Amino acid sequence: MWDLKTLSRNWDVINQIDWDMGPTDAVTMYLEWGNNPALGNRKILSKRDFSIYFVVNTWKKPRIYLIRRNSDGYEELADIAMPADVEQRFLQSIGHNKGVYSMTGEVRDWLRSALGVC
Repeated sequence: MWDLKTLSRNWDVINQIDWDMGPTDAVTMYLEWGNNPALGNRKILSKRDFSIYFVVNTWKKPRIYLIRRNSDGYEELADIAMPADVEQRFLQSIGHNKGVYSMTGEVRDWLRSALGVC
């Protein structure tokens, strides 16, 4: 699994990231055989279709995971730690609950900056 440094060198993957997708969208598209009109232009036509997106997992220590998902399953591509201050504000924003979340604006902004993505 990649860390932030390794991911930052892999522009083929970075350019495929759907920065607006979160875990709820992924479930709708791939596990409920979505093509849901609420998802706009996002459609899956076959098992070859996939999405790459980030989630924040707080079941243990909060971590950002880069996920590649298709209708057969998912693969965790990267495991990234957040700076302590960003992590604490994120945890406060979710009431310190356990779960898998979409990135908040601050987490997304930090990650985009760390990856050198405008």
